Amino acid sequence: MQTWHSARILRPISAFIQSAKPSLTPSHRRSGLPDSGPCRPGSVVSVVCACDQQGTQAEASTSGRTSWHSSSSSRQQSCRTRRTQTAAALTSAHASTGSASGLPEIPLPDLPVRGKGLGSLALRIIFGTVLGLLGAVVITTGGWIFTGAVCLVAYQATQEFFGFITSKGMSEGQSPPSPIVSALTTAMCLGLSIWTHITHGRATAALAVASFAVLAVHVSLTEKPTTAQLASAVFGLFYCGYLPSFWVKLRLLSAPAVHSQIVHDWPVLFGGLSHWTVGLVATIMAVACVIAADTGAFFCGKSFGRTRLTEISPKKTVEGAVGGLICSVATALGFWRVLAWPVNAGAAVCLGTLVFTASLFGDLIESVMKRDAGLKDASNLIPGHGGLLDRFDSYLFTGAIVYFVIKFVMPVYGL
Repeated sequence: MQTWHSARILRPISAFIQSAKPSLTPSHRRSGLPDSGPCRPGSVVSVVCACDQQGTQAEASTSGRTSWHSSSSSRQQSCRTRRTQTAAALTSAHASTGSASGLPEIPLPDLPVRGKGLGSLALRIIFGTVLGLLGAVVITTGGWIFTGAVCLVAYQATQEFFGFITSKGMSEGQSPPSPIVSALTTAMCLGLSIWTHITHGRATAALAVASFAVLAVHVSLTEKPTTAQLASAVFGLFYCGYLPSFWVKLRLLSAPAVHSQIVHDWPVLFGGLSHWTVGLVATIMAVACVIAADTGAFFCGKSFGRTRLTEISPKKTVEGAVGGLICSVATALGFWRVLAWPVNAGAAVCLGTLVFTASLFGDLIESVMKRDAGLKDASNLIPGHGGLLDRFDSYLFTGAIVYFVIKFVMPVYGL
């Protein structure tokens, strides 16, 4: 009976194809697999016609026999093979059969691709873990190694930023910056972090000098400079150079963090008690809170997200933001509990909240630039994450805010 049902399913398709081609003669239909025409061997129609013919023969043989059970298994296996060939042929030869032979195209449903989302998530987790481990080593080492890593981030961020402003979405109606201006801006962005390390945190005047140099060269080399061009040059210097330099300032904070038992047991081979400074603890804590905020927002948004947070980034939800805030505050409290810094839980909650806020708006600010540029990602540098700005946009403002709170707010309020 399974063969009979297969013939019932496939016969309308065969009848439709044969009615659309009057050139098919009865002899062609009887033979099932002619040498030419729509029923040529290997074509979609040949598979349908052959299976139709086999089903008809099966019907005839079934009706003429009283005990057909003995040979039904071989016929069922043969028809199952034909049905498999038919499905494969309809999928692979759909375009060529419909367009080349003149037959009307048969729309095929889009089948879901299993594992695509899991593959993207796996790449995101793998490369995120690798970056996290490298970051932990660099932060713990400190010194010029940490400053060099910040310079690498500033360099790649500058390249992706100029990719934004030279895109069709942003550069329409105005000329892009000259290569000299781009190179000078990149050099100044790197120089701000290096200068911060050399002078132990004094980079405010250096930003003013760097801005003057970039604007002067821009005006000299551009025939008709516009305010938008000048503003974008200064913003690139601030966004890709000055903001990353605050992480160097934060890591350079040299006050000892000596209240934790873990710090007292730190091996002398790795710096001993003097290695654990407020700069080291605050930098690790800030980075961990950003990671926790991003991770919590991602999974809570995927699981519970219903309410859109903003039109700037349609995928962000209120539920995801709440999850990110909770994870960031919980991480800050965990560091306070383990490392006994800051001095009380209230300060830890404040830092966790501020880090979440800075990471959220840092992400939204970069989303505005991507939307204006008409780009989905800043680049394809990091598999599963996109560009470096796509990964580090949450960190750019975080370093400045954490440094400001530790340097100017906590001493005032005894935190």
